[in-house]
Amino acid sequence: MHSRHLRYPGLFSLLLLVGACATAPAPVKSPETYFKEGEAAYASRHFEDAIAQFKKVKESYSNPELTAQAELKIADAHFDNGAFIEAAAAYEDFRKLHPSNEKAPYALYRLGVSNYNEITGIDTDQTAVKNSVHYLEMFLAQYPGSEYAADAKVKLADCRGKQLAYENYVGNFYLRTKKYPSAIKRLNEALQRFPGEPGLADTLFNLQQAYLKSGDTARADEVAKRLEAEYPAKAREAKGEGAKPAAGKADELPMIIFK
Repeated sequence: MHSRHLRYPGLFSLLLLVGACATAPAPVKSPETYFKEGEAAYASRHFEDAIAQFKKVKESYSNPELTAQAELKIADAHFDNGAFIEAAAAYEDFRKLHPSNEKAPYALYRLGVSNYNEITGIDTDQTAVKNSVHYLEMFLAQYPGSEYAADAKVKLADCRGKQLAYENYVGNFYLRTKKYPSAIKRLNEALQRFPGEPGLADTLFNLQQAYLKSGDTARADEVAKRLEAEYPAKAREAKGEGAKPAAGKADELPMIIFK
């Protein structure tokens, strides 16, 4: 039996070599190598490949500083790939894990912008607008002197304008569907929440119409005087259109749930 094994020594050795290769683990690279490969993929705009390499840096647990850089790079790769929901989650994770990191202000700013980039129309869910306002206000309160502050202010102002536009949209909807008490309540609340916003011309216009159609002519006259004083162009439009709603067509009502 011993002699039979020795008849094919070359084949036996080859089988042992193949078996060993099949079970050998893939060579492990250093975290620094994975990071460089991630940066190269990122520079080539191969964002998914970059994320995969940066995740390997995280999984190595060998270099806290390099791990933090990889975590931020993952967020940036999601952002540049247009995956803003994933980017927002990654920036938030970075902030929680590294609150004192020098890049924490940048992560907070990008968290606000990620939500801002998810904003669609005023007739859709407004969560992205609310989140944008929340994080951009937080960023400006904590880092008013940041290099990103100017852009954050522009985006925050735009978000507030969008919030008021939504309130006007809802108020106008109630007006057109003859739910005058609801329209009056919503529009008055908007006046309180958004002082100084340009869109308040539409708010006052719709509020005047709501009071007028509800039969409260005294309040309608008060609002008309304020409209005349603060937004004379809109007041002239109101006089020209009479009791016609400010925007939209009566036969095109939005099918959404207002909050």
